[in-house]
Amino acid sequence: MRKEWLYVVLSLITLSTSPTVFAQGAGEKRISTESNRGNLIPIVKGKVLSGEDKEPIIGATVLIQGTNRGTVTDVDGNFELRDVSSDAVLVISYVGMTPQKITAKSNVTITLQTNSQQLGEVVVTGMQKMDKRMFTGAADQLVADDVKLSGLADVSRALEGRAAGVSVQNVSGTFGTAPKIRVRGATSINGSSKPLWVVDGVIMEDIVEVDADDLSSGDAKTLISSAIAGLNAEDIESFNILKDGSATSIYGARAMAGVIVITTRKGVAGQSKISYTGEYTYRAIPTYSQYNIMNSQDQMSVYREMQQKGWLNLAEVANDSESGVYGKMYNMISSGELFNSEHDINNYLRLAEYRNTNWFNELFNNNLMSTHSISMTSGTEKSSYYASLSAMSDPGWTKASKVERYTANVNATYKVFDNVSFNLISNASYRKQKAPGTLSQAVDAVSGAIRRDFDINPYSYSLNASRTMDANEYYVRNYAPFNIIHELDANYMNLSVVDTKFQGELKWNIIKGLEVGLLGAVKYQGTSQEHHITDESNQAIAYRTTEPTSVRDKNPFLYTDPDNPYAIPITVLPEGGIYERTDHSMLSYDFRGTASYNKTFNDTHIMNLYAGMEVNKNDRHNTWFRGWGLQYNMGYTPYYAYEVFKKGQEEGADYYTLGNTYYRNCTILI
Repeated sequence: MRKEWLYVVLSLITLSTSPTVFAQGAGEKRISTESNRGNLIPIVKGKVLSGEDKEPIIGATVLIQGTNRGTVTDVDGNFELRDVSSDAVLVISYVGMTPQKITAKSNVTITLQTNSQQLGEVVVTGMQKMDKRMFTGAADQLVADDVKLSGLADVSRALEGRAAGVSVQNVSGTFGTAPKIRVRGATSINGSSKPLWVVDGVIMEDIVEVDADDLSSGDAKTLISSAIAGLNAEDIESFNILKDGSATSIYGARAMAGVIVITTRKGVAGQSKISYTGEYTYRAIPTYSQYNIMNSQDQMSVYREMQQKGWLNLAEVANDSESGVYGKMYNMISSGELFNSEHDINNYLRLAEYRNTNWFNELFNNNLMSTHSISMTSGTEKSSYYASLSAMSDPGWTKASKVERYTANVNATYKVFDNVSFNLISNASYRKQKAPGTLSQAVDAVSGAIRRDFDINPYSYSLNASRTMDANEYYVRNYAPFNIIHELDANYMNLSVVDTKFQGELKWNIIKGLEVGLLGAVKYQGTSQEHHITDESNQAIAYRTTEPTSVRDKNPFLYTDPDNPYAIPITVLPEGGIYERTDHSMLSYDFRGTASYNKTFNDTHIMNLYAGMEVNKNDRHNTWFRGWGLQYNMGYTPYYAYEVFKKGQEEGADYYTLGNTYYRNCTILI
């Protein structure tokens, strides 16, 4: 829903470029060269409205055609002229809107429309606005209001199906994970195929380099792989997509996969308003009817056949690394909890056959995500501004996910002189997120097999776990007791992201057609990821499962001292759990100086000259640490076991890492 109120602002407008003085009402002072033609209308009154929102336009010019006599509208959009010839033509105009001409008459309402034709004739490349007739590449322009989709907090996902040749694949539904976007297809075998993002003329660098093929790896760094996750969709005005190789002539090799240019909203002179937008998105729990998956009866029929053929026997299944209903049944028989008779076994398996557990109901919630945004805009011919605040809250579609995001944005433009303007943009965002504990996938270099240890993604578990299992029971995974609901509470990640940008741009129109510009921007982004693997989690217990002997000899998470030929596998985590922390920070500077000259001769020939120099500086810093033996149940007291350090040294594993990356770039464009 959207509510708008007119924010009453007293505007003082001084016109000093001509001897004409515009005033309002009966007290107007005028210099008139109007001839006395036709009858005179004593008072001509009217009102000027915006065609976009039907709000009054403050400061619109109302001029009698052929004369220098006129006035401007007041804070309510009203105007008044006295002693006007009945055959006079009034010209109503306003910056950024299409002028209108009407015959003079009383009590008239004029609606001015936004001049969108001018926008359609230019291509915004991020560095300049170019006449579309002069742009030789392929580009699409999209209006943000037409692209925005409710329920999608990340605006990059809304580009799907909006522009020809642009492919968007949502690899993960987790907030902060970038979709796989292809503007020009796979442009390189070894290079990146991600498009370059440019916001208000400034390149948005990724704080971590994540290849598109790694977005589905499950690595925690994919949660911070979207360069524009901190942008509020309500602050965006338009997208310009540069599709072909012409973009590399502007941004170099970084643009080989295409460029997506975002232009944010600015204040409009004469329009003062406060706007509120509230969105509520409801997501229902998925259902198995959408997937071709066997129910518990179908699965038990397969298990029965496997048992009859000798595949599910007690000797192998009872001590396997992963087991479900049959593994639990054999362990209950071994411990005396279940009598080893055909009657008791059939009763146990019959319960599993009719169980038909709905893992979607167990792991997902009926979710209501809300987004609230409030914006203020106002301005005169000398200055205008746009400011906004937004808050997004997602309590979590799954039982282990939660996201909160807050943004602030200010975009102010000042007309210092008639030919000098200054634009100041400042925005910031903060995100707090919780996600299931996850490890990245690993690839066996010899066999090519891909494995992912301790995967507890609720969606993949709901699709792959047997529906014969009881959601309240513990089964076996990684040789240790496992229950997915308990594991989501005992193995989780906390993520925080801070993103800020300060940008200023000065433009000077030296002579008609010749413009010189200076742009400077400072950006900072910092992220903190904490992975808590608590004492009672399946991952922690797997590192200390040593019973029975057959399991001890096969458990890959135990350690055998290579210096002792008689050594038996032992645990490197006798107490506590594991704590991992990853921090990333990025500080970048952008400076640009440009000069452009545009001139049209006889409405036929166009001259467009552009020269500029840009300097970029980007410093990245990252640290990673893993602490073994943190006793969460004992007030975060660490427990030291020297074997874990010995094992890591022998395997060449990292205990902590620290890295710095420095990027410097200087570009000259002619």
